[in-house]
Amino acid sequence: MQAQCPQCTGRFQLADDKVPDRPFKVRCPKCQSVVALPGRGASAPAGNATPSTPSEDSPPPTPPAPLKPAVPPRREHTGSDEAEDALIALADATLAEKMTAALGRLDFNVDVVEDVEEGVLLLEQGAYAVAVTSRSSGATDGPETLAQRMLRLTPDPRRRVFVVLVDDEFATADGTQAWAAQADLVVNSRETDSCDNAIRATLQEKKRLYQPYLDARRRIETE
Repeated sequence: MQAQCPQCTGRFQLADDKVPDRPFKVRCPKCQSVVALPGRGASAPAGNATPSTPSEDSPPPTPPAPLKPAVPPRREHTGSDEAEDALIALADATLAEKMTAALGRLDFNVDVVEDVEEGVLLLEQGAYAVAVTSRSSGATDGPETLAQRMLRLTPDPRRRVFVVLVDDEFATADGTQAWAAQADLVVNSRETDSCDNAIRATLQEKKRLYQPYLDARRRIETE
């Protein structure tokens, strides 16, 4: 898929096997603006994206499934540095709603995703600043969670994402538990209604520590 950034008009290419079926977002490799793209299953190109041309024998494209509704209702990205995007992948719908509300109060645009592989692809594309999930599925033979799958990401996309793990076993904002779980922040499931300050403080500290690296990386990408 070929795409063009509406902010800097730069063109870039996405591998077809990395493009999910539903609408998704990526960051422009030149100016870091978030670009909304229609996904492989869209019936017609949207914005400035050009999907690969199907063969004459290809079946009609399937309309993309919408993202699971978030609470509060999802807002469009404003292009401001203060309005970042967050991705939530939690099996418990109540916890997902509470974390969506908490991130909304911090002015994040929130998407909820149920497919783990799709979530990983979106994180690889660099479209999300925050990812919220659980460390395990709660069953020994259960499917992988987003947190487990993220452990196999390469260092660069993993370093970009602020990872929040939600589980009953955690003490909210316990640094030792977060380090052991390979997360930036841990939140107890019973405290998801009041975790705003912990998210804000820990996220600000990570940004402070990583700012020199991010500045250097941005200069390299724009040269």
